Amino acid sequence: MNLKQALVTGASGFVGINLCQQLIAQGWRVHILCRPSSSLNPLQNLPITKSIGDITDYNSVLAAIPNQCEAIFHVAASTNLWYQNNAQQYAINVQGTSNVIKAALQKQVGRFIHTSSFAVWGFQADRFNEQSPWVNKGSWINYIKTKREAEKLVKAAHQDNGLDAIILNPGHILGPHDQHNWSRMIRLIDTDKLPGVPPGAGSFADVREVVKAHIAAVNFGSSGANYLLGGETASYLEISRIIAHILGRKLPKTETPAVVIRTLGRINQWLSRVTNKEPDITPESAAMVTNHLLCDSSKARNELNYQTTAPDELLEITIGWMRHNQMLINND
Repeated sequence: MNLKQALVTGASGFVGINLCQQLIAQGWRVHILCRPSSSLNPLQNLPITKSIGDITDYNSVLAAIPNQCEAIFHVAASTNLWYQNNAQQYAINVQGTSNVIKAALQKQVGRFIHTSSFAVWGFQADRFNEQSPWVNKGSWINYIKTKREAEKLVKAAHQDNGLDAIILNPGHILGPHDQHNWSRMIRLIDTDKLPGVPPGAGSFADVREVVKAHIAAVNFGSSGANYLLGGETASYLEISRIIAHILGRKLPKTETPAVVIRTLGRINQWLSRVTNKEPDITPESAAMVTNHLLCDSSKARNELNYQTTAPDELLEITIGWMRHNQMLINND
């Protein structure tokens, strides 16, 4: 039996690990492109074809794509929020995406599934959907800027070169294999080191459903379309309280004012120019956690059978995985 073949970039990351696991469970033959330094422990016992390289190197991308490749899942990205890493972020998010697009066209790949972010819409005043225009608020953040540029490259290749591309825009993602995103807040609460609760809010997605939507997009997605993958809305205060309850910790009862967090980000930025060390809070990260990002996932539900998970259940799952992997003080 000939299995469907896919290339996954960013396979060692949060979404990438879950995607590879789900692709294999659904009977795909999975190829990955990874750097020599990438940790692949969660994937080590899976039947995966590994190519060493980097998306910033076009030749290594081209070599990693198998013949008769049904889909490329371009998940690799830099989520950096510190100005000193901006050049590297541009190389990964923009130049890297350009390389993967060019290689996909040359190898005549069936479908190009591009993982973007709901943050490209900017900090909207209200809940937004795929038809909402991008706004300038937040566009100064290099992460948002480079993810927007990457999307433009994908759309241009679709319109001008016939790339059969679909763009998925996840919200805040929780679930197994999160080691650097919301798991960081969970660890801070677990160790009573959270400096304050930011006043923002967002749409929270289940990583397992996010990757199912990626795979469903291969068969059911509309070419050239965006799909927002959000979830139930919760404030960061609500999320923090749920985490604290599960962990048996205490938290402040009120949010820290946005002006305090943003001022701290500016002070840290100045200090980082002296220390050359990335601070816990930067102006970029302060902006991200003091604004609202609320999206409507109706289109993905209707066309990709996208499902959502309640935040309390999703945090139970995330914390359970962290405990199993000895990431918390109380791992029982």
